[in-house]
Amino acid sequence: MFTLNDKLDEAVLKPAAVVYRSTLPTFAQVGIGNVCGNLDDPWTGINNLLQGKAGDGLTDFMRFAVNSTIGLGGLLDIGSEAGMSKHKVDFGKTLGHWGVKAGPYVVLPLFGPTTLRDSLALPLDLKGDPLSYLYPISARHVGVVVREVDMRASMLDASKLIEDAALDRYEFVRDAYLQRRESRVNGGD
Repeated sequence: MFTLNDKLDEAVLKPAAVVYRSTLPTFAQVGIGNVCGNLDDPWTGINNLLQGKAGDGLTDFMRFAVNSTIGLGGLLDIGSEAGMSKHKVDFGKTLGHWGVKAGPYVVLPLFGPTTLRDSLALPLDLKGDPLSYLYPISARHVGVVVREVDMRASMLDASKLIEDAALDRYEFVRDAYLQRRESRVNGGD
């Protein structure tokens, strides 16, 4: 599965990200990243509340409200400028907060590296994504593709580092993913 995802990335996603990064003006890339981040805030807020972090959850909902209105639908990140911290919390992290162990490392088709706990949480995370409710469905697909290309474009430099440094890419990605995820579940955002 790792090899399949890697080949799909090399053939489709990475070239799209390179074109996106080289042709779209920086302000447009920042705006798209801001909109995508804004769409994450409500689900992050719910997960922070589920973890008993009321202050963080309320901040997430306030960020969403401020950025969606004053920030022109999230194009501008007014919330950060106003001192409201950005969090990134999903249901897998919530389960980890309440003691559910990560389980074995798995690689899902198209979704990539994860753990058993996080792959079981994935359906709820997908339901918590506002894009999953966008109609018509063609607009939803466009939104998902733009978000994925924007995210991949932000990781172009990191992927170059992996290509240059890793003797065994699978092991490097697995170990890096597990360390980062463990840190996020048990430490910070």
